[in-house]
Amino acid sequence: MNSVRQFIHGLLDVILPPICHICRSFIPDAGELHICPACRELLPLVASPLCPVCGIPFIGAGSNHRCGACLTRPPHFDAAVARFLYEGAIRDMIHSFKYNQHTQLRYPLALLALEGVSGILNDHDPHLIVPVPLHRSRLRQRGFNQAVLLGRVLSRRLSIPILPDTLARSRPTEPQIKLSAAERRLNVKGAFTVDRPNTVAGKRILLLDDVMTTGSTMDECAKELKNAGAETVIAATIARTART
Repeated sequence: MNSVRQFIHGLLDVILPPICHICRSFIPDAGELHICPACRELLPLVASPLCPVCGIPFIGAGSNHRCGACLTRPPHFDAAVARFLYEGAIRDMIHSFKYNQHTQLRYPLALLALEGVSGILNDHDPHLIVPVPLHRSRLRQRGFNQAVLLGRVLSRRLSIPILPDTLARSRPTEPQIKLSAAERRLNVKGAFTVDRPNTVAGKRILLLDDVMTTGSTMDECAKELKNAGAETVIAATIARTART
């Protein structure tokens, strides 16, 4: 049986040679990520020092400490974690995934994110994965919810159930990208509801999205999950911006 698998994989490599998702070069041993070692080394990691609550990294040396925003206006989520800074090749991959219909990128992106959340998963041991929802109008336009696709990969890997229909976006919102931090908070205020509170009551939730900027979307989602009785909410993304 192993020899048959090896033959099939070898044949597929000839017909569809594995290439790096980033530089498009041939990879003799692509593994699951299909990212060559050289490109992997250049991926921009989030590193300490950072805020242990929202996860924003600080410039320079020092220890982890709460940022000014989390001191003056603590978010409703208990902690936030991202593996990468939202720049360079990671930003390009996420854009291709979301906007160019390259849904096959959900696998390397989810597996890369998993490397960054393993520690916080051990600390909080979540019961459920809840993806940040899209409004039905945006879902029709895009054809898929990127957070749901990522969550399904993580659900299989972690053996944690995913509940894609528990949290809903009750009204359409403006794209956050061109809004200020204050405008982002107002834009998503009251935009989410928990349709089945009994499914999250008393549970530890891994709230999942692709990118975190100011954290206003995650904060509003976490507020509704906490109002529905969730014990803890951990906000996890593939990437986050370095400055809010």
